[in-house]
Amino acid sequence: MEQQAAEIVSYFHGTFWALVPSIVAIVLALITKEAYSSLFVGVLMGGLFISEGNFPHFLDAVFKDGVVKQVSDPWNVGILFFLVILGTMVALMNKSGGAAAFGEWAKQHIKSKVGAQLATVILGIMIFVDDYFNCLTVGSVMRPVTDKFKLSHEKLAYLIDATAAPICIIAPISSWAAAVTGFVEGEDGLGLFVKSIPYNFYALLTIVALFAVILLKVDFGPMKKYEAAAEKLEAQTESLKREDSRGTVADLIFPIVTLIVFSVTGLIYTGGFFSSGEAHKGFIDAFGASDASVGLVIGSFGALIVTVIWYLGRRVLKLRKCLECLPEGFKAMVPAILILVLAWSLKGVTDTLGAKDFVAGLISGSAAGLMNLMPAIIFLVGVGLAFSTGTSWGTFGILIPIVVAAFSSVDPNLMIISISACMAGAVCGDHISPISDTTIMASAGADCNHVSHVNTQLPYALSVAGVSFICYIVAGFTRSAFLSFAIGLTLIVFGALLIKKMQAKS
Repeated sequence: MEQQAAEIVSYFHGTFWALVPSIVAIVLALITKEAYSSLFVGVLMGGLFISEGNFPHFLDAVFKDGVVKQVSDPWNVGILFFLVILGTMVALMNKSGGAAAFGEWAKQHIKSKVGAQLATVILGIMIFVDDYFNCLTVGSVMRPVTDKFKLSHEKLAYLIDATAAPICIIAPISSWAAAVTGFVEGEDGLGLFVKSIPYNFYALLTIVALFAVILLKVDFGPMKKYEAAAEKLEAQTESLKREDSRGTVADLIFPIVTLIVFSVTGLIYTGGFFSSGEAHKGFIDAFGASDASVGLVIGSFGALIVTVIWYLGRRVLKLRKCLECLPEGFKAMVPAILILVLAWSLKGVTDTLGAKDFVAGLISGSAAGLMNLMPAIIFLVGVGLAFSTGTSWGTFGILIPIVVAAFSSVDPNLMIISISACMAGAVCGDHISPISDTTIMASAGADCNHVSHVNTQLPYALSVAGVSFICYIVAGFTRSAFLSFAIGLTLIVFGALLIKKMQAKS
């Protein structure tokens, strides 16, 4: 086995070329506006680099060690199960009439397009446990309401995406917090996570930008075109029709609350909260040690069972109707699952090519000098790595251990700022990457063309990223979260006002 492994080590391993397959896939997706073939071309290119022209090794790299290995990975299998269960839950809420009842309630209480957008953002903030859960739930619940007020699906996808990862990364009780704490060895992971929240400028300023864009009614870039086109359409009210007249708002709220409670319970179960003796952990420690993939599957499956019992008990749905939702939920998730599998396969080949080693070498080699600028530099590296690999969690795993090793004994305060820069950069890169699973989920939740979502979101996300970069420069020199955030807040609001003024003149 060792000899075989040595044979397939590529000349390109650990070099910039390890990032090229991802970059090619991203560029192709943006040019062709078609994600499936673009991702697969990236996988094929990665296979060529790994095999260096050896055809048997090429087949192994693409299929055996690429697609098949990623699809059979326990973590990925858990996520796929979670998606299917979520799709089933969404189908149940629609078939029961709960989603329609909420739409009718919203029609009476939400009076404007601004109100529909604010309700979407608030719901996204409230569902902070997991970004996948956030994307699909918020999309299915709010789409009928936003359709009524002629909000484009591209804008809805942006609202969903901007309240998924950016909220999870500043919520101490979330699957993201659990993942981050797992990467901090030899330190109080959760304590560092909490201390880093005030410095997570990208996440915080993304929320600020959301409210500024909504309240000031500012749209720019490709989004402006889609919003103008949506305004010319007739209000889309078909999705508000009830399939079952017995459904009420409670038939939507109960499954969502159940899903949140059971998801948290599943997470702490995998972390040892319910274990006895020495294996028992407290709530916070259990959350930090949780297996998000398994925990979310357990939690969502429990919520599904309880939801079916709820509908049967209320005689809203018959068992046959409930069972019909399983294939319906799976079919609804097929496009997202296919893109995820291809994105994971692309990540697999770039990992084999040593993309992580290349980036780790860049950071560790430059950590000795330019100490005050390191948070800003780490933020940019995090953006680039997450963008090109499509994984924020993988970016955490690469950068956070390096930052802890470089700064823990030199400047603990700078270490906290730099850890936050890792997380912020990872979320930003994940936010703008066409091969990011969270971005894919946001597109699925909003029923939006995936590449259109990426194109329309890019100017918003890059604007916040530019301001965040400035904030990290200030934080590196001043060590002040308040001053840095105040500068970022001012720039975001001033920029939105300036765009609005320029659009009023044109």
